[in-house]
Amino acid sequence: MNWFTWSLLSAFFAGITAILAKVGVEGVNSNLATAIRTSVVLVFAWCMAIPAFRGAGLAPLGRRTWVFLVLSGLATGLSWICYFRALQIGKVSQVAPVDKLSVAIAIVLAVVFLGERLSVREGIGAGLIVTGALVLALR
Repeated sequence: MNWFTWSLLSAFFAGITAILAKVGVEGVNSNLATAIRTSVVLVFAWCMAIPAFRGAGLAPLGRRTWVFLVLSGLATGLSWICYFRALQIGKVSQVAPVDKLSVAIAIVLAVVFLGERLSVREGIGAGLIVTGALVLALR
């Protein structure tokens, strides 16, 4: 499968996640709900990773890799904590589009920090994502 297929699957599962999380967070502290979800993700991720690194172990991972993966994990955790709290007090139809502003934020950060080039078409697409998120969120 190519990157686009994987991206569509990611979007599909993220959409399902929003619905399942909204139902699951009812009557539960949002931080507890995040911890439960994170525990499940942790077990699932290790079940997927262990077969991939058999024999090689963790030795090939350099310090830079560790630092950025840990920082990415912290950012993910903070995102999930905020997302679950937003779902607990808001509507999925408003929270999910605002959460997807992460796409536009990632594009801007990729340009600023990674030196990626942004075409006019990509800029227009990012602008439409922002516009769509705001139209859906601000009823």
